Amino acid sequence: MVFSRPGSPTCGDKMIDGIEITLLGELKVVRDGQEMALPSSRKARALLAFLITTQRPHRRERLCELFWDLPDDPKAALRWSLSKLRKVVDSAGHPRIIADRERVSIDTSGMDVDVHRLSARMRDSQCAIPLADLETMARQLNAVFLDGLDSAGDEAFTSWLIAEREDMLALQANVLRQLATHPEAGISARKWLRLWHEIDPEGAENYEAGQGDTDTPAPLARAPEPPETKALRTQRIGFCNVPDGTKIAFATLGEGPPLLKAANWLTHLEFDWGTPIWGMCFGELARSRSFIRYDERGCGLSDWEVEDLSFDAFVEDLETVADKLSLERFPLLGISQGAAVCIEYAVRHPERVSGLILVGGYAAGWRHLSSPEEQARREAVRSLTEVGWGTDNPAYRHIFSQTFMPDAHPEDLAWFDDFQRRTTSAENAARFQDAFGYIDVRHQLSKVQAPTIVLHSRHDQRIPYEVGRAMASDIPDARFVTLESRNHVLVDYEPAWGVCMNAIQDFLVEQGI
Repeated sequence: MVFSRPGSPTCGDKMIDGIEITLLGELKVVRDGQEMALPSSRKARALLAFLITTQRPHRRERLCELFWDLPDDPKAALRWSLSKLRKVVDSAGHPRIIADRERVSIDTSGMDVDVHRLSARMRDSQCAIPLADLETMARQLNAVFLDGLDSAGDEAFTSWLIAEREDMLALQANVLRQLATHPEAGISARKWLRLWHEIDPEGAENYEAGQGDTDTPAPLARAPEPPETKALRTQRIGFCNVPDGTKIAFATLGEGPPLLKAANWLTHLEFDWGTPIWGMCFGELARSRSFIRYDERGCGLSDWEVEDLSFDAFVEDLETVADKLSLERFPLLGISQGAAVCIEYAVRHPERVSGLILVGGYAAGWRHLSSPEEQARREAVRSLTEVGWGTDNPAYRHIFSQTFMPDAHPEDLAWFDDFQRRTTSAENAARFQDAFGYIDVRHQLSKVQAPTIVLHSRHDQRIPYEVGRAMASDIPDARFVTLESRNHVLVDYEPAWGVCMNAIQDFLVEQGI
C-alpha cells in the first residue's frame, strides 16, 4: 500500500509506477495493478525477497549455498528459480533480473517496496508525518517480515532473516514512539504507548520517566522491569539436524542448571517471547536456570516442509536437542501434548531425566478418549483449518484461541489468533491435529521413574481436568496440583499463573534439581 499516488504527492513521496512489492507479511508482487502468481517453490520466493531487500549483486556460488544443499544440483536450481522469477518481475523492454556468469542482482528502480518506502519516510526528518499515515504504518509493520519463508535457506539465511526482522521491530518501535507522543493522538496515545512498551520497554520507560506533570499520557500501570529480567531477554538461537534430515531450531535463555521444555502447540522462538502468554513464564523459569526450548518440526523456525509429523518424530526432536546440547541429567517441562513427549522420553532415558513437570497434559489423544460426537467436532475443525488457517479472517484460528484461553483479555486473544497463523501452515496445522489425536503413552505411565508434578486447570476448556488427574494417578508417586482456571494456557495476570509458577519452583527446590 502507498500513502499517496501520483498526482497528489506529499513530502517524502516519490512518483511510483511499475511494480509494488510487499515484504511485510507474505511476499506479494503486484504489476500494473494485478497480483502476480509467484513460484510454488519457497526457495525461489525467498531468493526474490533476498535480492529485493539487499539491493546489491550476489555471487552465484553464495546464492547456491544460501538456498540449496548438496547432493542436489544447486546451480541448476538457481537457474530454474531465476527463469521463474523473470516471468514475475520482468516486463517488455525492462528486464529486472540481471545475471551473468558470476553474479545475480535485481533492478529495483521504479519499484514500490514497502519496507524501503517505510524506512525512507521515517528517515525523512524534513517532513512531519500525519497521524493517519503513522497509524497506517503501524498496522503494516505489525505483519511479520517475509512471513512463511522461515527455514527456506541455510543457517546464514535464517540469521539474515532474523536480523531483518529485528530491524523491522526497531522501525516499528520508532513509529509507535511517534504515535504515542503525537500532539493529535489524544486518548489513543495510551494504546500506542502500551504497544511501544511491549517491543521497546527501555525506550518507553525512559519516555514515561521524563513526563512529570504534563498533559501527555500517564505512565503505564506496571513496575519498571528489573535489570535481571531484562538480561533474560537475550536468548541464543541455534539449530540441529534430526537423523531424518529435519532442521530443528532451539533457544537457550539464562544461566545455571538446565531446564528443557518440550515443544507444544504452537511455538515460534522469535515471537513467543515477551508476550502475556509465554513471556513472564519464560522469564520466571530462566531466572536462575538455563531454560531451553525448541520449535517443533513443522512450525516456528524449524523446518516446515517435513514428511514425518508423528509422535515418534516429536520424541526424536527432543532427543536430538538434548544430545546437541550435551545435557547429561535435567528436568523436563511438558505443556499440553508436550507432556506425552516428556513421558516417552523419560521412559526411554531414565538415567537422564531428573524430574517431570507436566502442565495441562494428557496421556492419550482425542481419537482414543473422545466420544463419537466430540470426534466429529474435531474432524470438522480439522477441515476448517485446511481451508481457512492462512486467511486474514481470524475466525478459523479463533476456534483454538477461545478454547485455549477463554478468560484471556480480548487483545491477548487477538494476538494469539495472529500468532498461530505466523507459526505454521494450514496443512501442518491440520496434520498436527491428526498427530495429537493418535498420541497414546498410557502404557508408559507406570514405568516413569523420575519425580513428577502434574498441574491442571480445574475447568480446562481444551483438555478435561479428569484427563490430567487420571494421568497423574498412573505415574508412581506423582504430585497433583489443581489450578483454579478455565484456561488451558495460563496468562500471567490470572491468580492460577502464580500458583503454577510457585508450585514448579517449589518442586525443583524440594527435589534438588
